[in-house]
Amino acid sequence: MSRLRIFDDHAPATPLLSTDERAGMTAELAKIGVHLEQWAPAHPVTPGDAPETIMAAYQDDIDRLVEANGFKSVDVVSIAPDNPNREAMRGKFLDEHFHKEDEVRFFVAGSGLFTLHVDGKVYEVLCEAGDLIAVPDSMTHWFDMGPEPSFVAIRFFTEPDGWVGHFTGTDIATQFPRYEIGQARPS
Repeated sequence: MSRLRIFDDHAPATPLLSTDERAGMTAELAKIGVHLEQWAPAHPVTPGDAPETIMAAYQDDIDRLVEANGFKSVDVVSIAPDNPNREAMRGKFLDEHFHKEDEVRFFVAGSGLFTLHVDGKVYEVLCEAGDLIAVPDSMTHWFDMGPEPSFVAIRFFTEPDGWVGHFTGTDIATQFPRYEIGQARPS
């Protein structure tokens, strides 16, 4: 089940809010301009499936989002726990960064942890299959797929170059909990 926890950015051990209630999550994230919605993943896919297979399975949804939002490129991240490049892939997203476009992701399998840093608060969003999240242009954040990643996400871009991160150089991401798939969820 998806979850939102909000922390003061100087108190990573004590959440100010913890909820897995969808309407509450959506409302809290909307206050900072983040869009979250729940879709039913219509086609079964498995982490590690080829991107072409996933794109073909979700082509109708992809086409609809591209048409509605003017996206110029789409790709797929599909990673299973046995991926030999998992540590390098995880490391690429762990430091605080931002993009010069909205970051839009549709999770069609598995899970990952988006953490947003906004106005002295840290918003930890556990995204699972069916979650569509849109993080606004220039919002600082990081993403953790865990040490044994298992997820499939379709990524949408308005820039033709795809994923380009601009790193802040801060160490804030190291101060907050990392994602461990299957661990008990502290409240």
